Amino acid sequence: METMEKVYDPKLFEKKWYEYWEKNNYFHADEEKEGKSYSIVIPPPNVTGQLHMGHALDNTLQDILIRFRRMQGYNTLWMPGCDHAGIATQAKVEASLREEGTNRYELGREKFLERVWKWKEEYGSRIMFQLRSLGSSCDWVRERFTMDEGCSKAVREVFVSLYEEGLIYQGRRITNWCPDCNTAISDIEVEHETEKGHLWHLRYKVEGEDRYVEIATTRPETMFGDTGVAVHPDDERYKDLVGKTLILPIVERKIPLFADEYVDPSFGTGAVKVTPAHDPNDFEMGLRHNLE
Repeated sequence: METMEKVYDPKLFEKKWYEYWEKNNYFHADEEKEGKSYSIVIPPPNVTGQLHMGHALDNTLQDILIRFRRMQGYNTLWMPGCDHAGIATQAKVEASLREEGTNRYELGREKFLERVWKWKEEYGSRIMFQLRSLGSSCDWVRERFTMDEGCSKAVREVFVSLYEEGLIYQGRRITNWCPDCNTAISDIEVEHETEKGHLWHLRYKVEGEDRYVEIATTRPETMFGDTGVAVHPDDERYKDLVGKTLILPIVERKIPLFADEYVDPSFGTGAVKVTPAHDPNDFEMGLRHNLE
């Protein structure tokens, strides 16, 4: 009589059964099959490295839903794939180049693209292996990559359609600029750090009068981008100044003083320099008050 092992060894069973399931197309969705359908498009993991515990949790939950519906007789499709992750992947490849003592400029455009695709093949394959190791019952025949021609074409068609319907337009927005990548990047690609700041006090002269408005700021270096000064509408200290013009120090540019409820009258002096090109909250105030 065989004795049961004290410790479970997944390699003895899971690889064997997963290969059996995949070989017999148990996860494949047949588009010709009649009856109810149930599908999930996997939130495509980025090819920037490998899966983490968050992916394990998320994919386990998706697998539970797919297997549950499959057992109920639904024609189920769990569609797998990876996301190219654009700038994030570029950053990873460039980091590996720095370790080799070179960079994308020395490598040249074509060679650099080759390295990016090589990275995709290595880490994309690793991710797919990890998903299989989790037991994910994906339809691997339908595996996609976000830069596949079919996907890219679909994105272009949708974008053009939305533009033609007036749902996409060109406007002005404050954005994040990466001086290393030489491109704009999204908010989720920015790593924020908290630093202990210092309040600097600056005096802005009131045009035509012998008095000043004192503002407090942690970013005095952005003052040349100021297009206004804001105070809270209920702040009695500045009631008689709302609507007047101030003179921006050094450059002597005229800027308006206006009231906006965003301002916290208890912070600093209660008067805030507004620099729409440097701060998203200032940008919103700039829109509300038609500032440059």
